[in-house]
Amino acid sequence: MSEFELRSPAFEDGGVIPRQYGYHERNVNPPLVVEGVTPETVSLAFVVEDPDAVAPAGKVWDHWVVWNVAPAETDTRLDIPEDWDPASAGGQAGTNDYGERGYGGPNPPDREHTYLFRAYALDTTLGLSPSATKEELEDAVGGHVLETATLRGRYAP
Repeated sequence: MSEFELRSPAFEDGGVIPRQYGYHERNVNPPLVVEGVTPETVSLAFVVEDPDAVAPAGKVWDHWVVWNVAPAETDTRLDIPEDWDPASAGGQAGTNDYGERGYGGPNPPDREHTYLFRAYALDTTLGLSPSATKEELEDAVGGHVLETATLRGRYAP
């Protein structure tokens, strides 16, 4: 059994996120790969956040909130393509801090920021409102997280 892992073919862990994924560029999610999904996983959830936004924005900025993604039925790997619609895998995208539903790319106002892409393997599906926020997702996953994985990427203005 392989370790639960989140990675991207577009950038290495800790590497530079390509410009095209920025909010003022193509504003689409980079491709992602989740590996090591256990058979006990009922659904997957994802969050992308910018903890470096606390100084300029006064809070960790939420860029993507996704839940109820069905894991692959016969594989321990899930490939998420660029510009992905979570509904294609049974999932939902909630509200980011731009006030939009779906992916909102990196947009640091002051300097290079590190963005955290997080994957959660859950033992349930979540009954969240389609406009749910990261805070509501975090409240709902309490006690249901089987595993987590984090991918870090850097983006500069």
